[in-house]
Amino acid sequence: MDAKDAKDTKEREEPLRVGAAVRKRRRVLRLTLAAVAARSGLSVPFLSQIENERARPSDRSLQRVADALDTTVEALLAASDSTRTVDLVRSCDDAHPGGPPGARSLVRGRHQLHAMELCGEQESEGEFQHRNDELLYVADGAVEVEAEGRAHRLGAGDSLFLSGGVRHRWRATTADTRLLVVAVADHIAANPAPRG
Repeated sequence: MDAKDAKDTKEREEPLRVGAAVRKRRRVLRLTLAAVAARSGLSVPFLSQIENERARPSDRSLQRVADALDTTVEALLAASDSTRTVDLVRSCDDAHPGGPPGARSLVRGRHQLHAMELCGEQESEGEFQHRNDELLYVADGAVEVEAEGRAHRLGAGDSLFLSGGVRHRWRATTADTRLLVVAVADHIAANPAPRG
């Protein structure tokens, strides 16, 4: 058995987590569980169990669900990849291939959260203004941040929160600096907090 076969076998052994993708697709089409049941020939309770991750559909059942939802099994599986993700990034991983030296993405893929680790004497390329909130945390070393025209000096253990829309730039001031940048991803339309 080669590595591809082992991977395929492992994927088949792991439970399919397509429930959220099935529910989302059904709601987009504005269908009830009863309507999907009628289209697929599967029972309402079984479809409910699939959507709530309490039942694992067979390949045949999943095909029937996909047909009833005017989509493909592949599309449902692809949509399910983003519904639940566990991704370990080891300290030695090059999680930002092709990026600048000393920059490492701590969250791979397109998710609601974006996180980077920046090491060494680096600085931002110009001024940033992100759509959503961002947190800068200095794990080691020191960083100078200019935000909305005001300078902030941060040392190890310090953090600086920037709400969406704040103009800022930063630069590491020591060679041993390790800066973590955590933000709500730009493709997410975050709702502003209600003012009271």
